[in-house]
Amino acid sequence: MTLLWPEPPLKLGTLRVVLTGTAVPYTRPGSTSAIDKRPRGGTVAVGPLGLEGDEQGDLRVHGGPHKAVHCYPWAHYELWRWELAGQPQALDLLSRPGAFGENFSLDGLDETSVCLGDQWQVGSARLEVSQGRQPCWKLNDRFRVPDMALRLQASLRTGWYLRVLQPGQVQEGDVVQLLARPYPQWPLARILRVIAERECTPELLSELLALPLPPSWQRLFTRRLEAGQAEDWSARVNG
Repeated sequence: MTLLWPEPPLKLGTLRVVLTGTAVPYTRPGSTSAIDKRPRGGTVAVGPLGLEGDEQGDLRVHGGPHKAVHCYPWAHYELWRWELAGQPQALDLLSRPGAFGENFSLDGLDETSVCLGDQWQVGSARLEVSQGRQPCWKLNDRFRVPDMALRLQASLRTGWYLRVLQPGQVQEGDVVQLLARPYPQWPLARILRVIAERECTPELLSELLALPLPPSWQRLFTRRLEAGQAEDWSARVNG
């Protein structure tokens, strides 16, 4: 299915909670993070670099126009509570939205039903799905689960990022409407699986590189294609 404006928008889901956070010193010397997001009431402005009042701790790898808004499905929380049943810190985090540092807690969507390049209307803002998340070591420390980043990546339940095509206002309860789906053959889960399974097939990588990928994914798949092997994840997932 390919939908292009001005077709009537389709309802995909609902914005359950809007969350923002402030960058503060984190768990390791010299590190900062704004992963501890808190719910916002009322309307919140969203612009090219994200939500009003939201911060990022390390602008080298977080934030910017291609990672303006981070989304995470609320439905995944039940699965994580089951998988991490013996981890009290994790269970406390998973009792409410914001455990993964998301800005949008969403109902009705996940990585299998959201495609690269999808364009959404949420409130008065127009947004575009830019990439999936590549989790880092800060999740290990936040959940007190040493391999949480790797678990998230292997599960394909990583969440994803949005870029802002048209600034506007959003709030809890807004409907997520699909305006355009130019790449229905590329749900995010398919791309995340290529990353997680260290896929290096030249034909597949070339097909991916023909898509309008953000710079970080362009570099990732270009290096795999040139090197014939996957990148080293140790710094990202272990710190």
